[in-house]
Amino acid sequence: MADHAISADPAVQAQLDRLTMLSPGRDVLGLERITGLLGRLGNPHLSLPPVFHVAGTNGKGSTCAFLRAMIEAAGFTCHVYTSPHLVRFNERIRVAGRLIDDTLLAPLLAEVLDCSADIAPSFFEATTAAAFLAFSRTPADAVIIEVGLGGRLDATNVIERPIVCGIAQLGIDHEAFLLDPTNGPDWPPIERIAWEKAGIAKSGVPLVTMGTWYLPEVRRVIADAAAQIGAPLFDGWAAKLAGHDWRLVYGEGEACYFHGPAPAMPGRHQARNAGLAIAMLRRQSAIAVNEAAMKAGIAAARWPARLQRLGNGPLTALVPGRTVWLDGGHNVDCGLAIARFFGGVEADAANPPRPLHLITGMLAAKNPAAIVAPLTEQLLSLSVVPAPGHEAHRPESFATYSKLPAQSFPDITAALQALPSSGDILIAGSLYVAGEVLRLNNEFPD
Repeated sequence: MADHAISADPAVQAQLDRLTMLSPGRDVLGLERITGLLGRLGNPHLSLPPVFHVAGTNGKGSTCAFLRAMIEAAGFTCHVYTSPHLVRFNERIRVAGRLIDDTLLAPLLAEVLDCSADIAPSFFEATTAAAFLAFSRTPADAVIIEVGLGGRLDATNVIERPIVCGIAQLGIDHEAFLLDPTNGPDWPPIERIAWEKAGIAKSGVPLVTMGTWYLPEVRRVIADAAAQIGAPLFDGWAAKLAGHDWRLVYGEGEACYFHGPAPAMPGRHQARNAGLAIAMLRRQSAIAVNEAAMKAGIAAARWPARLQRLGNGPLTALVPGRTVWLDGGHNVDCGLAIARFFGGVEADAANPPRPLHLITGMLAAKNPAAIVAPLTEQLLSLSVVPAPGHEAHRPESFATYSKLPAQSFPDITAALQALPSSGDILIAGSLYVAGEVLRLNNEFPD
């Protein structure tokens, strides 16, 4: 799957064009190519500041955002490596608190690509090497690294000695890669995915997980993997939103650690992601983040295209007086989280169902029921748009899961212009669509 990275800087674009042309090894997971590539670059991954390594199906990006916000609130600097980008490739690499500058990015990519032709790395592997090179050359107090896909064979798993590893919420996604019976145990899907994610565990390095939020069989698989490699497992924490003002309550065992502000990021599930970040910070000793910094970070953290309320811009001007929400979620668990936020699942007096116009664009490889089915009872309309640069589901794919007919539109602008004059709007189903929305509304992640 190509990432279609573009840049307004000609020097960066020249390297991104080379990056996009990479084909051998593109869809084969493994550590051989990234190890060889990093070796030619002087093994920069062995010279990084203390590393926080985060895996998961959903919530790992938000967890990284909470970690970064809390670490920076404590007065430290950190590098961050996440994926995919939404609008600009630079979003993937944050150097000492700032998105990587074009003047640094272009020569870094050139350096990686110039020495890698015979290795034939994938897009993600070359990007990972560039990030590690940047991080090794710029001082910082910590590095936060998000796993790209899976964990065991993900390019980021060359990190040998992180200070702590974390696994966020797990679900079914990327089945073609993570359920390959020729490259791992032929187990039930969720157990196999848990095993792949637990592959980031390292001997003697604390492994923090979601614990009781997992299915029992998932928890068992992760515990077995941690025990086999000798990683201390910590899953005895809990976090929730409680009280009339939705405060975050975090505790360990029978002890309540603190009551803090609710995350600024919408959705009850963000309490779990904030809790995972807190638990990871408390399991390591390299970076001292006190309670005040944790609270400040929880309140400050942002992560684009995750139940993001769009601001004023060219797109929202097409539907004046309406609230427009954006979410890049594209799997079943994301759909359920979105539905809980809008009252479509587990509705109650405090969270009644909210009618919505849904605009969706989903990759053909994704489950068309994921977003539509949990919301179907409250939909005012269903509009389908393409996913830029990718094969996407057509309107008829959603017919089984929606009580409303799906209307097709050539783009987001046309879909918004065709909506009735009332009712809030949700755009969801693809990070590629989400990136296009942010670009068109002039809301560039920074």
